[in-house]
Amino acid sequence: MSAWSNIEVELIVADYFSMLKKELSGQEYKKSEHRKKLLPLLSSRSEGSIEFKHQNISAVLINLGQPYLKGYLPRYNYQRILEEIVIGYLKGHQSIEEQFKHFAEKEINQTSTKKDFKNLIVEAPSGITKLEEPSSAYTRNPIKINYLEKEQKNRNLGMLGEEMVLEYEKWQLTISGRENLADQVKWISKEEGDGTGFDILSKNPNGTDKYIEVKTTKLGKETPFFFSRNELQFSKQKSNNFHLYRLFNFEKNAKMFLKNGDLDTICTSVPITFKGYF
Repeated sequence: MSAWSNIEVELIVADYFSMLKKELSGQEYKKSEHRKKLLPLLSSRSEGSIEFKHQNISAVLINLGQPYLKGYLPRYNYQRILEEIVIGYLKGHQSIEEQFKHFAEKEINQTSTKKDFKNLIVEAPSGITKLEEPSSAYTRNPIKINYLEKEQKNRNLGMLGEEMVLEYEKWQLTISGRENLADQVKWISKEEGDGTGFDILSKNPNGTDKYIEVKTTKLGKETPFFFSRNELQFSKQKSNNFHLYRLFNFEKNAKMFLKNGDLDTICTSVPITFKGYF
């Protein structure tokens, strides 16, 4: 298969963003129809190769700190030309930042999120990769705000996610016959603030403490998450009983995966801020 030409990459990037704009605004669309319309414009490409390239574009957007299409999970082995053309598209269509901003900041109606605890837990990604900020890309990226990080800081989203985990933990202990422990589950971040290094204090079936850090996104489960130095240090101090609860696809049909251990062990962490002393 020959390498993708610049024109082909420009066509597929434009098609990706046309779907992304629809998804962010809540419009219906079919990925299969988009692929079929692209095929005659490309040089003997298969639908599979188009889908793979769409996944590469998701990876570029994640590395730029921006929302991506949930249906196209990121594949990070992309060529530099793809990054250049995505950045070029963003420069030429800066109005899309308003959609990114709305995505990150909008409030979610609590009743719109189903609480199906029996089917809530899914398998964790085989490799959890945190966001890497490529400095070379950011110098050219016209969108300087990291809207993935901004979404995670959305207080409405975070509170609803933590509330769901609180209810899930009480439910799990109750159906396990440990109602006495369910009554001891506490919402620490709400009662004591965000400086404790975790969000929910739950109980293991044997009665020992269980420290839960909740990270919530409206995007897919491969979406990178962000954590503080304080959360990292606490996870190391309490690694045996520290748990990451990653809620994803939260707005419509929430799912969650669980990881136990310190944050340096359960994910690949990349330092993205530094502190300077004199």
